[in-house]
Amino acid sequence: MTTAAARRALVVTSSTRAAAGVSEDRSGPIVAEGLAALGLAVIGPVVVADGEPLLEALRAGIGDDVDLIVTTGGTGHTPTDLTPEITRRVIDRESPGLAEAVRAYGVAHGVPTAVLSRGIAGIAGTTLIVNLAGSTGAARDGVAALAPVLGHALDQVRGSDHPRTS
Repeated sequence: MTTAAARRALVVTSSTRAAAGVSEDRSGPIVAEGLAALGLAVIGPVVVADGEPLLEALRAGIGDDVDLIVTTGGTGHTPTDLTPEITRRVIDRESPGLAEAVRAYGVAHGVPTAVLSRGIAGIAGTTLIVNLAGSTGAARDGVAALAPVLGHALDQVRGSDHPRTS
C-alpha cells in the first residue's frame, strides 16, 4: 500500500489562452496547493492548450505512474471545452460518484452554476483522474469535495481495500 506521503499528484490546467501566455493560470496553483496540504507530492501545475496537448499530458502522467491527476479547465459548454472527452480516451473505468460529489459540493456552497461542469472522474491503470472546472472557486471547492475520500480512493485504485468490520 502506498502511504499518503509517497503519493504523487499531477495538476494539469487545460487552457489554450493560458498556454499561449494570454492569460494567467489561476486555478492550477490553487489545486496544487490544496493537494499538497493533503500530503501529496505535487507536480505542476502543467499548463497545456485544450485538446490534443491535454491528451499528451494525461498520457505522460499515466506513463509516469502518478497516483492522481487533477485537471482544471475545459469542462464547460463552449466548443473548445473538451476535457471530459479527452479524459474518456485514457480512462479504463469511470468513477461517477467523485464527479457528482464535486458538483454537489459547489451547489451546496452557493454556486448553482457548478452543475454546468461536465467534468468526469475515472481510473487509468493505477492512476485516478479527476476533472475540475477552471475557476478559482471550482478549484478550491473541488479539492475540498475530494479531501474526505481521496486517500481511500487512491488506496483502492492501487489495490488496497478497506478493513472489514464484520
